[in-house]
Amino acid sequence: MKPLGKWLIAIAFAIALGLGALLLVQRTAENRWQGSLETIAASSLQGLREQNRLSAFAARFVAVVTSEQNRFGLSAKKTLIMPGLVRYEVDLSKLADKDLRWDEATKTLSITLPPVEISGPEVDMTAIREYDGGGILLALTDAEKTLDAANRKAGQVELVRQAREDVPMKLAREATRRAIANSFSMPLKAAGVEANVVARFSDESGG
Repeated sequence: MKPLGKWLIAIAFAIALGLGALLLVQRTAENRWQGSLETIAASSLQGLREQNRLSAFAARFVAVVTSEQNRFGLSAKKTLIMPGLVRYEVDLSKLADKDLRWDEATKTLSITLPPVEISGPEVDMTAIREYDGGGILLALTDAEKTLDAANRKAGQVELVRQAREDVPMKLAREATRRAIANSFSMPLKAAGVEANVVARFSDESGG
């Protein structure tokens, strides 16, 4: 065989060997990257489950309710001003492996979240204010006790109603999404894994 032919064969062999090595390194890197992603995501998921519940948002509301009672042709009325704190929570124990999805094309980790639940209200007893119109019925009967019980029950209902309005619920969901996304993105970033993390609720687009 001519020397030129030997050189061509050697060069072709070297190129093939180099391409093979390059593919091996690339595949090894991809496997290591994928393994890191799965390991970190699984660890983050387990850590969230162990927290049991997450409260990423809380809001204070004030209920103003009035009750009235009529007896023997007389009337009595009392107004209650009741402040209360409501916490918005998610049950992290409901997060499952199936709630995590990885999109290789966009390098996006998507998490589907449990629904936000309202905890409370926690009534600030020291800040409660009551006003009545006086009168014989309050002085001579148990009308005041009845009105107080009705007001406190109505106040609790009113606080929850306010807490379920669109604006606070939207703020609570946004805060929860950010908190959960950070729980995954921060350890991924620290490990040098490039990934977009998107947290959504099941009733949202893409959830």
